[in-house]
Amino acid sequence: MIYQSDAITLRRHDNGILEMQFDLKGESVNKFNQLTVQSLTEALDALDKESDVRGLLVTSGKGVFIVGADITEFTAMFDATVEEIQAFSGGQNANFSRLQNLPFPTVAVINGFAMGGGLEICLACDLRVMSTAAKVGLPETKLGILPGWGGTVRLPRIIGVDEAVMWMATGKEQSAEAAIKAGAVDAIAAPEQLHDVAMTTLESAIAGKLDIEGRRSAKSSPLPLNDTEAMMAFFTIKSMIAQQAGKNYPAPIKVVEVIEAARGMGLEDALKVESAGFAELAKTDVAAAMVGLFLNDQLLAKTAKGWEKKADKPIARAAVLGAGIMGGGIAYQSSLKGVPIKMKDIAQAGLDLGLAEANKLLAKRVSRGRMTADKMGEVLNNIDPTLTYEGFDSVDIVVEAVVENPKVKHAVLAETEKHISPDAVLASNTSTISIDFLAEALERPENFCGMHFFNPVHAMPLVEVIRGAKTSDTAIARTVAYANRMGKKAVVVNDCPGFLVNRVLFPYFDGFSKLVRDGADFQAVDKVMERWGWPMGPAYLSDVVGIDTGVHAAGVMAEGFPDRMKMDFKTATETMFENDRLGQKNGKGFYEYVMDKRGKPKKTVSQETYELLAPITAERKEFDREEIIARMMLPMCTELARCVEEGIVGSAAEADLALLYGIGFPPFRGGVFRWMDSVGLAHIAEQSEKFAHLGKAYELTDGMRAKLAAGETYY
Repeated sequence: MIYQSDAITLRRHDNGILEMQFDLKGESVNKFNQLTVQSLTEALDALDKESDVRGLLVTSGKGVFIVGADITEFTAMFDATVEEIQAFSGGQNANFSRLQNLPFPTVAVINGFAMGGGLEICLACDLRVMSTAAKVGLPETKLGILPGWGGTVRLPRIIGVDEAVMWMATGKEQSAEAAIKAGAVDAIAAPEQLHDVAMTTLESAIAGKLDIEGRRSAKSSPLPLNDTEAMMAFFTIKSMIAQQAGKNYPAPIKVVEVIEAARGMGLEDALKVESAGFAELAKTDVAAAMVGLFLNDQLLAKTAKGWEKKADKPIARAAVLGAGIMGGGIAYQSSLKGVPIKMKDIAQAGLDLGLAEANKLLAKRVSRGRMTADKMGEVLNNIDPTLTYEGFDSVDIVVEAVVENPKVKHAVLAETEKHISPDAVLASNTSTISIDFLAEALERPENFCGMHFFNPVHAMPLVEVIRGAKTSDTAIARTVAYANRMGKKAVVVNDCPGFLVNRVLFPYFDGFSKLVRDGADFQAVDKVMERWGWPMGPAYLSDVVGIDTGVHAAGVMAEGFPDRMKMDFKTATETMFENDRLGQKNGKGFYEYVMDKRGKPKKTVSQETYELLAPITAERKEFDREEIIARMMLPMCTELARCVEEGIVGSAAEADLALLYGIGFPPFRGGVFRWMDSVGLAHIAEQSEKFAHLGKAYELTDGMRAKLAAGETYY
């Protein structure tokens, strides 16, 4: 053994070949944490002292290669100076340059995921051999930053600017087939043949059959573009990337700017340009937000896995009550992810609708090449439509998804409980009705909880798992395990009107109602909030959710929290409802809808909406953008703070992710609590005082006041 640490070993093979193996002790994956970076420096130092070396293999002792930098260490970076951040990049860049300049050929053996820094070390090697089961990529822009260890320099010089920009701007994982087609790797091999192919490739390089010096020269030289070619290429690329990324995500366009600025430079100067771009992005609120979301997502996944481990048995068979669009969506998702499911309805028409929904979603996957026709048939066969309870005694969980009516749900749940095994979990997909209230109809309330999916089921990641007063840990554990099997993000919350997401969403809608009451143009409010980052403004969102659904839920919220959610005026949404303007479902709401060529509803402005609103609103006037944002967001902020303070949700991180995955809160802002941290609670308090006349929803909570007084933040 030439060198050994808890991250890297360096050993010699009999034929003058050395192997540098990454195998980070105590971790399931390899990553570049401080230990690994230091170990790489020491391993290279040891390598420099060796003689009679013919070549080097860079390998992994784990099922993945290297997944990238240790993101948990990134948070400290946001408080560092630009100089300190550049020094962070510089040390690793020095290592990779040493690796690139070794006096013998090097081959990276990519056996699994090589992401971010994991791919960048491979790019520093002369040759790359990749398993057909592996994935590579540079996902840094998804974290609001850019590759900081030579990715923007070496990749364009290996595969060309256009392809390299697309890899980095999208941050997508690339398959072995895509990687070799692009020229990012030199060979691919089946996993069991990977080492042999890598060794053969290295021997070919040692024998002079491969132009190693030419490869090194290309990576260290300016890009082969003259001024005219460069001007045309970068103008086109920047226009395309700016359009796709949007103004709220600066990292993708910065990637292009860094490559362009360094196009005429050699390796070391180009790395300095990259390092400066990396440091600039690392100091932005967007990077802090995106890295924060990544870490929150890791926490959420760990929490969900923790619940799954507590489950006393796996969910092998499921059932859904109520077919239709929602039931069909649940059945589709369950079967797609490998859990056979019964789909029960009281009428054949309902079953037909549910099966049609599943069939439509599967057919779309087939048409896009994401599934074979045979696989589609298999998934459909695992959905068992039925008008009876036959076979329900063998299912592990039943999800009730019938009409949102308390009496109907009481009756259906009580009846279903008689047909399932004593230890089966019964869950309701209700979006507003109290779990404790629904449990009153049951003999085994300990086996009952909420399992609230968001529509459309196949597209929305979030599932709220709602604990009632009598719900057992076992029921929660099994339900979270089922959500995990379905590929969903499960957030466990306690019972209250609206649970978490709807409880927080409706104060936001109330802010909209008060703005329109006071003379704001609903279109103007939509535009401001969409530019702020929401996927759709409040009026448009109301139409998509369904005006009738919104009115019903608003009534539940007003009854549950009358001090701040009961309106003392007729709202715009109620006016739409009274005039049978239900939104997209009947083609008219705040907007009117016609189908485009692709069969999707396209919104158009309706003069009738303004005529209907005129009697209940003040004379129309223009509101300042910042006032619209404050009046919309403050009620959401204070209500979410209450949910954390009351223990409805376990943490600020889970709350932020619930809004991200449930209603599309702007990712680049990192979540409500992250946003409040970025603007400062002092600013939130100032806005609260300014709009205190609008009611209790605009008042800071006791917990918010305490944090403000103590100078604390949520993260």
